[in-house]
Amino acid sequence: WADSNIDETVAVIEFLAARYGVRPNLAAIALMNEPRAPGVTLDALTKYYKAAYDAIRKYTNAYVILSARLGPADPKELFSLASTMNRVAIDVHYYNLFSDSFTGMTVQQNIDFVNNQRASDLGSLTSANGPLVLVGNLSFGTGLVLAICKCSRNEFQSGVFFAGEWTAEFARNDASMEDYQRFAKAQLDVYGRATFGWAYWAYNCDRNHWSLKWMIENNFIQLK
Repeated sequence: WADSNIDETVAVIEFLAARYGVRPNLAAIALMNEPRAPGVTLDALTKYYKAAYDAIRKYTNAYVILSARLGPADPKELFSLASTMNRVAIDVHYYNLFSDSFTGMTVQQNIDFVNNQRASDLGSLTSANGPLVLVGNLSFGTGLVLAICKCSRNEFQSGVFFAGEWTAEFARNDASMEDYQRFAKAQLDVYGRATFGWAYWAYNCDRNHWSLKWMIENNFIQLK
């Protein structure tokens, strides 16, 4: 996270924007996956985001995805930066995993957490006069992320958020098929309100409940 690394990363972003910016099917470029607070400072992150955004705009008007910091950080901390930019979306990731707070939850408590806390969190972001919201991530890793985006390349909308990553897996080894169906449906209902759409991690994965393809084919998830 030194300044030299920022410059080098912006150079790569500019190379990719120059190479692919003219492609009509380029919807967005995501600048970072899961920066984590407090190790990543807001000052360093905004410096990188601003420089990378400027580099991209030399070649394309595709959306630019700004990933929110994980950990102890204000979920609205990127609003000020995003307000100075056009066609940007903020990426938030929601998992009922990776925290001891979920370990002792029952199936119903997990579902209630999504319907209440996650819905409240997302509502506070999408109701603000800020950038679009994405619950998800436009990236490639152990599997392909499927992104369901509501906004076309030709429209601009303020207050855009992307539910960039979520999964129907949760900390219940004893969960039944019906439990997974109910938990997945709750997330679909809530994350469907994200103004830029959502993405499931991943489309095809060797861990069944992390694989959207497997979940759909085996009737754990029903997309309407």
